[in-house]
Amino acid sequence: MTDGTAGGTADGTADGTGDGTAGGTAIGLHRVLEPAGVLPQAAHRLDADPRIGPDEVRVAVERLNLDAASYRQLHTAHGGDAAAVRAEVLRIIGERGKMHNPVTGSGGMLVGVVDEAGPRSPLGLRPGDRVATLVSLTLTPLAVTDGLAGWDGRSEQVPARGHAILFARSIAAVLPDDVPVPLALSVLDVCGAPALTRRVVESRAASGGDGPVVAVLGAAGKSGCLALAAARRAGASRLVGLVPTAAEAARLEASGLADAVVRADARDPVAVSREVAAAGGPADVTVVCVDVPGCEHGAILATAQGGSVVFFSMATSFPAAALGAEGLAADVTMLIGNGYVPGHAQYALDLLRDEPGVRMVFTARTGAEPAQ
Repeated sequence: MTDGTAGGTADGTADGTGDGTAGGTAIGLHRVLEPAGVLPQAAHRLDADPRIGPDEVRVAVERLNLDAASYRQLHTAHGGDAAAVRAEVLRIIGERGKMHNPVTGSGGMLVGVVDEAGPRSPLGLRPGDRVATLVSLTLTPLAVTDGLAGWDGRSEQVPARGHAILFARSIAAVLPDDVPVPLALSVLDVCGAPALTRRVVESRAASGGDGPVVAVLGAAGKSGCLALAAARRAGASRLVGLVPTAAEAARLEASGLADAVVRADARDPVAVSREVAAAGGPADVTVVCVDVPGCEHGAILATAQGGSVVFFSMATSFPAAALGAEGLAADVTMLIGNGYVPGHAQYALDLLRDEPGVRMVFTARTGAEPAQ
């Protein structure tokens, strides 16, 4: 590992500024092994040395949560061979010093216990805190020491032993006592989706009228059900949930989260547009929560002129979205869900606690019952 000063003063405060930004420690530049000069997320390889700098935190890893797009890609690429999926995840982490799927460009997040916190860390974490990291594994220095022996390779959640490093500009949440760890991890993995959905829907609702029509693609998934609940609270007048299968439609209908549940392949633009229109659209706000590529044009076509499309899927092609909107003469505002909105973790957990439909969808997906 480098000495943690990244060209700064001997105490690691980056030329005496105190926040580490000038020398790069606060944003992790000193952990980048190659190529030089890029941020950790863009790096090919990170230094996962367990020795921490004065503004870093080391976390003992308990569980990784691979993002849905990454896990689907790995599962598909290896024909469902669980052992091959496990070996590929180990290879990526070993080679890159982080979990950064080179095909999808995505990673996930993790749960663990704080081992050590540097004296200059601003995160407010203490040894013994059980935390979920709210930053991507694609920028988190990570080492695995157990060979992922406890993971069967058949789910996004990965029991693991090892360590991870958080920077001063990282984000982490202390896990609540009233929610089982697998359930909390699933919620916090997508907690940016409901917070940004709320912001967008509230903004449109404040403009007057009956409130916006909101369509969610991939509505029976983790981020999708949270987005529906957030849109309802934010003033949506009608909620349309689009899913691909009868089983997901039945689950979503039972949850009561959507006013209308429709079925279509989100990769079929005409079908998506037709089904959303028949259910009360076009949508003023369309939220994309699918985990497969090729859903950009359907979302755009299902959205009214002057509307907004929010992309939360890591499978999204942003060139396809931009050029598709241009080709369709679609006057829509397109937003990238970056996973962070202030207060997003608490808001998502509150939705889980307060909305029975959200709890139902999550427990069906994770098999974990929330504590009463």
